[in-house]
Amino acid sequence: MDAVGAAAPHADLSIWGLFWAADFVVKSVMLGLLAASVWCWAIIIDKTITYRRARSEMNRFERTFWSGQSLEELYQQQAEKPSGGLGAVFVAAMKEWKRSHEQNAASFVGIQQRLDKVLDVAISRESEYLEKRLGFLATVGAAAPFIGLFGTVWGIMNAFTNIAASSDTNLAVVAGPIAEALFATAIGLVAAIPAVIAYNKLSSDAGKMVGRLEGFADEFSTILSRQLEARRS
Repeated sequence: MDAVGAAAPHADLSIWGLFWAADFVVKSVMLGLLAASVWCWAIIIDKTITYRRARSEMNRFERTFWSGQSLEELYQQQAEKPSGGLGAVFVAAMKEWKRSHEQNAASFVGIQQRLDKVLDVAISRESEYLEKRLGFLATVGAAAPFIGLFGTVWGIMNAFTNIAASSDTNLAVVAGPIAEALFATAIGLVAAIPAVIAYNKLSSDAGKMVGRLEGFADEFSTILSRQLEARRS
C-alpha cells in the first residue's frame, strides 16, 4: 500500500505529462504524427477553398459559354486574364484552332487530331492541379496508424524493460509508461482518420470536376468539328 501511495502522485497522466515523460523515440513519433496532422489539415482547408472556387468558376464560364456569345469574343476575354478549369481548356483549344487557320492547314483530320490532343493535355494539366497533394492525405491515412503503433510497441518494450530492471510490477508504476506508449497510437489515429475521410471526399470532388472538364472538351470539340465541316463545304 505504501508503494502505491508513493508512486501514484508522481504519475502525471495528462496529455502534456505523457508527452514529456515519453521516450525519445516515442516522442519523435508523436511529433512526426502531429506535424503530419497539421499539414493534412492545411491541405484539407486549401483544397476545400480551391475546389469551391473552381466549381464557381466552372459554373460562371459555362453560363457565359452557352449564352450565345461568339467564340472569338469569349477567347479574347479569357486570354487576357489567367484562367483555370474550363477557361484554360477553352483557351488551349482556341489557340490551336486559330494557329491551324493562320497556317491554312488543309487536312481536316489533322486539325481535329491536334485539337483533341491539345484538349487532352489541357485536361491532364488541370487534373494534376486539382489532385495535387491528395496523395499525401492517402499516405498519412494509410501509414499513420502503423507509425503510431510502432511508437506504442517501442514504449511498451521500454516499460517492460524498466519493470524487469526494478522488479516492481505495481500498477501505479507501469500505468504511466504504458499510457505514454498508447498515446502514440491515439495520435496516429487522430492524424489518420481525418486524412482518410478528407482524401475520399476530395478525390470524389476532383473526379467530378475532371468529368466536367472532359464533358466540356467533348462538346467543344464537336462544335469546332462542325465549324470545320462548314468551312470545307
